[in-house]
This record gives sequence, C-alpha cells and structure tokens, in this order.
Amino acid sequence: MSSSSPDERTLVLIKPDAVRRGLVGEIVSRFERKGLRIDAMVTRTMHADFADQHYAEHVDKPFYPPLKAFMTSGPLVALVLSGDQVIEVVRAMIGSTDGRKAAAGTIRGDLSLSNRENLVHASDSPDSAKREIALWFPELG
Repeated sequence: MSSSSPDERTLVLIKPDAVRRGLVGEIVSRFERKGLRIDAMVTRTMHADFADQHYAEHVDKPFYPPLKAFMTSGPLVALVLSGDQVIEVVRAMIGSTDGRKAAAGTIRGDLSLSNRENLVHASDSPDSAKREIALWFPELG
C-alpha cells in the first residue's frame, strides 16, 4: 500500500509526569501499534535555558513559569516519529490539551486528569516540527 503523500516527521515529548508514572511504554506502544516509525528516541532532563528555546513563543506568557518548572522537574523522553500525515495523526492520538476534557481513547483522555501535567507534547505544524526536531535532534537535520 503506497501513501498519498511523503512521510513527514514530528517531535513528541513524553513529559516528566508520564515518566514518573511509568507510562512511557504504554505511550510509545500506542504510536507503534498505529504504524508510526520511531526515527530517534532519547531520555534526558530539560534544563531551564533549553526550555526557553523549546517554548520560545511562550516565554512571556503568564502560564510559562509553571510550565517551565514542570518540564524541567525530571527526566522526559524525546522522540521523532515519522509516517503519513504524522503531525495530524499524533495530535489526534494525544487528545485535547486538558486531560480532564480529552476524549476517551486518546492518550490524555485515558491517562491524564490535568491541564498542565498532560503527559505528552507534540509538534503542532510542519514548521514547528522542523524547528523542534532541529533543537532536540540536530543530527537529523
């Protein structure tokens, strides 16, 4: 079966809350079962200056300081996934930002009860995916 468009890539961060709760395997397996490919994966802790680079468009917003504190609070898993329309597919799989309102069957809908500690981040557009992958995995550029 051939795809109608070339494969694209997206960045996914499995956030510190998911790592603390032991959900990395569950989350990664959902992506694999969907048929997405893992092109790169690393466990690391996001440091403050790196958080400012990753969330550059949010640094001056009131919600950013607690988001930064959360994202730098412990290890996370960064991965690059690829597949047909992967950005759209992954965002549908993770569900809406607020885990309390996310649809059942989505990662957040099944596993999260929080707006900030919502388990995963995924690039929201081809431009952000390209920028975020270059930041997290410069060797893939």
